[in-house]
Amino acid sequence: MRLGAAAALVDGRVVPGDVRVAGGAIEAVGAGGPGRGIAVPGFVDLQVNGFAGVDFMHADRDGYVRAGEALLAAGTTAYRPTLITASEEDVVAALGAIPEDPRILGAHLEGPFLSPRRLGAHPAAWRRDPDLPLLDRLLDAGPVRQVTLAPELPGALELVDRLVERGVLASAGHTDATAAEANRAFDRGVRSVSHLFNAMRSPHSRDPGVAFAALAREDVDIGLIADGHHLAPETVLVAWRAARGRVALVSDAVAAGGMDDGDFELAGQPVVSSGGVVRGADGRLAGSVLTLLDAVRRVRGLGIALEDALTAATAVPARIAGRPDLGRLAPGAPADVVVLGDDLEIVRVLVAGAERVAG
Repeated sequence: MRLGAAAALVDGRVVPGDVRVAGGAIEAVGAGGPGRGIAVPGFVDLQVNGFAGVDFMHADRDGYVRAGEALLAAGTTAYRPTLITASEEDVVAALGAIPEDPRILGAHLEGPFLSPRRLGAHPAAWRRDPDLPLLDRLLDAGPVRQVTLAPELPGALELVDRLVERGVLASAGHTDATAAEANRAFDRGVRSVSHLFNAMRSPHSRDPGVAFAALAREDVDIGLIADGHHLAPETVLVAWRAARGRVALVSDAVAAGGMDDGDFELAGQPVVSSGGVVRGADGRLAGSVLTLLDAVRRVRGLGIALEDALTAATAVPARIAGRPDLGRLAPGAPADVVVLGDDLEIVRVLVAGAERVAG
């Protein structure tokens, strides 16, 4: 089956020609024939708290179906449900409720081992100092594949050791780490930074903090929330130019994503979505209503090359997730494909070669 595209994103380059699909996999790229738009790999989102009115902290199977279908309609074909700081009981229950689904790339625990100074929208009542038995209980409760923690906290590096031992991605976030503390954590096995610049120590000329420490290293990937509210345009450009090829666009979407303005919940806390911004009761930003396609459009509007913007929503997060089979269009790869029109609007979405969304 041909997809009817005029070009395709292949290994970070836009190449002319269509994509052929057979048996749920990519059969060929660069195929001849008329077409329009561009075929790109399905988007991969590593930080999604909820979507379409569904809060993943309290979602059942029907909720995952509803959120998953809405994410598909926005071009996201694989995602990592993210659970913020909450009671152990709630987190364990939420982990147990995650369905087996090839599109779900395991869970991302954002907390509870966070800096009390950089909590952002996380509830202080459930923040915890590093606790190895607690970490083990959480890892045993469900398909945890990523944990965001503050690496400067006493005992945090022992948690990093355990995460590395168990094959779970250790990420730095909601942290007051100095550059020296961040580098010790990176040397120990922390390999990514969650939502760079947000909820972390501000850079100083003599202490660049965790953000600039991560940008200075070639072995650390970074997540960016490019919604126009979490980061200034200049901040996005500085990060991008320093870490090209290591930037993963993330949505940090909450239940308000894909919905009209209104009242929603984030892990049981009330949040308000208004005019594209989500805030908690204290006025702080509390996630977003962003989709990865929106993020691609925004960074493209900053002058970033389309190929780079798309790669940051596809191949880079897939690599970070340990799924190099995703996020790419190559013979034999799963046929998770989004066809975009000339204005980057969604024309078609396929998962394993099956049509899921048609424009």
